[in-house]
Amino acid sequence: MLEMAQVFSYLVFGVLICGFAHVVIADRLSSRKKMQRDWHELVAGLRRIDFAGVSEVALDYLTPRRGQRGQIALEPQQIWELVGGYEGLRRMRENAELMLALAALAQSWNFAEGMIVTERMRHDAVLLRRAVRHVELGMRFGRLLGHLRMTLPLHLQEASASYYLMRQRLLALYETSHMSRYPVLAASL
Repeated sequence: MLEMAQVFSYLVFGVLICGFAHVVIADRLSSRKKMQRDWHELVAGLRRIDFAGVSEVALDYLTPRRGQRGQIALEPQQIWELVGGYEGLRRMRENAELMLALAALAQSWNFAEGMIVTERMRHDAVLLRRAVRHVELGMRFGRLLGHLRMTLPLHLQEASASYYLMRQRLLALYETSHMSRYPVLAASL
């Protein structure tokens, strides 16, 4: 009986490792495929987001106020509506990958600045993915784990702030590196 439990635990561990490896490999292949697309394809792939709403949520998070006691100025329902709900989060996550590819492409025009901006954007993208994952977990398992449900507004704000910073960094990079493409990119974001 003890051997059976031990074999089962190894099996479960093996399946988890294989699943994790599959996700990592699929993510790398997807990123590599996006990097091979040209500028027009990347910009055409960007999905429309209510940036005014995302900005409002992001700036509420990024701008500390006097007398803050862990309170946020916006109500959780307002935050959810301003980011566009699940659809808005999904679009932010998809656009983040395309924005990374666009920043990497800009490195060929301005290597030094492009490299720095791309690395900062990668960090922002990691924070965005993590925040979206926390929101998804909170929505699925929030009833079981109340803590996940309580932190949803914070994670929504983190996702918005990360997206906001990525967008601003990318636009600033294109403004200095390739001004002729800047208006099209700005209109698409």
